[in-house]
Amino acid sequence: MFNNKVYHKIDALSGSVATLRAEGVKYNEIAEIESRAGTSLAQVIKLDGPNVTLQIFAGARGVDTAAKVRFLGETMKVPFSDALLGRAFTGSGVPRDGGPAITDDPSPIGQPSVNPAKRIMPNRMVKTNIPMIDLFNSLVISQKLPIFAKAGEPYNELLARIALQADSDVIVIGGMGLKYDEYLKFRSTLDKSGALAKTVMFVHTAADPTVECVLVPDVSLAVAEKFALQGKDVLVLLTDMTSFADAMKEIAITMEQIPSNRGYPGDLYSQLAARYEKAVDFDGAGSITILAVTTMPGDDVTHPVPDNTGYITEGQFYLRNGRIEPFGSLSRLKQQVNKGVDKFVDVDGKRVNVNKTREDHRTIMDAMIKLYAQYKETIEKQSMGFRMSDWDKKLLKYGAMFEEKMMDLSVNIDLIDALDLGWQILADCFDRSEVGIPSKLSDRFWPKAKSQE
Repeated sequence: MFNNKVYHKIDALSGSVATLRAEGVKYNEIAEIESRAGTSLAQVIKLDGPNVTLQIFAGARGVDTAAKVRFLGETMKVPFSDALLGRAFTGSGVPRDGGPAITDDPSPIGQPSVNPAKRIMPNRMVKTNIPMIDLFNSLVISQKLPIFAKAGEPYNELLARIALQADSDVIVIGGMGLKYDEYLKFRSTLDKSGALAKTVMFVHTAADPTVECVLVPDVSLAVAEKFALQGKDVLVLLTDMTSFADAMKEIAITMEQIPSNRGYPGDLYSQLAARYEKAVDFDGAGSITILAVTTMPGDDVTHPVPDNTGYITEGQFYLRNGRIEPFGSLSRLKQQVNKGVDKFVDVDGKRVNVNKTREDHRTIMDAMIKLYAQYKETIEKQSMGFRMSDWDKKLLKYGAMFEEKMMDLSVNIDLIDALDLGWQILADCFDRSEVGIPSKLSDRFWPKAKSQE
């Protein structure tokens, strides 16, 4: 029931958190606070009998204990329209790009995940034209994958490239704790390529209120869900979920909650899972796929945020030294799409192979990774002064070509071309009998100029 009563007394203010006594208030309800600084919005983040705790979106500066508080009887909502495409907003949905506000079809955020009975088993690939993803750890529609990286790695550049190249209908970018120039770089990169027309951005910068950082994943995923229900395949790119967790920790400390591991709130796992579980392929509609950067302080994968994330998601990408590392990176759903078995579905009256791959995919992937592992061992032998055999020399040549032509993030190549390139790299470095590939495949795919008679 709508609570139109105005409260004229705030009992306590701490940071951007206010506490007062009120009746008939719901968790996550929105309130208006009228003070000397003007009118600002706040959200109910704790209920303890008659005591209500509010998180003030714009911060408590200028708010005093005599401020007027009116509860609006509804939860936080984000407007939805096709006009969102090409636009950038704050975490609370305010235009960041100087364009007009959008008020159409306000939709609540933070809703429950989709009933599993309404989900389709993941069976379609998201092509990114990045060989270390498409060829070696395929991203699958409705998958949820983190990108683990330490500070300084080019994870935002990687996300921008994926946004440019991914074969998705809509891209939703959620930025948390970004520097302002990082936001501008994202926007200009997408604008120059024309990809901005299918992109909507919700960006919290380091200078914005902490609560808006917490809102970014929810507003991004709420908008993604609306597009998906229109039948669109949506790719959600989030950066950085550690900033999201740090914002939750800051709010929890202000509320004097008992901290858990390294000061994070005890419900960290549940909070992360509630966002990641929004990934879905709807039965009879579109889909949501989530790629989320998770920075690892001190490159420590046991840090609470990446540690909890690993239990929720279906694999991970490790970004190290400016490359997606083949060892440790894993897509647990890749076998759904790279089995080398055609899977045709009807799309607008046409038969489309949704696997978008080839029968040699898994074989060439396995062979190249095994040889790259041997190359890494040879590097260690070389560093210790061991004499290099002819086989070691072949491995050194192969490893250099693999890193240049496959691992370099600037490589932009279609999956089928990447498969052909893989065969060519093998043929340039080895004899056909040395790579451990069955003859039925090598007879068909080994480059003719290098065929062994």
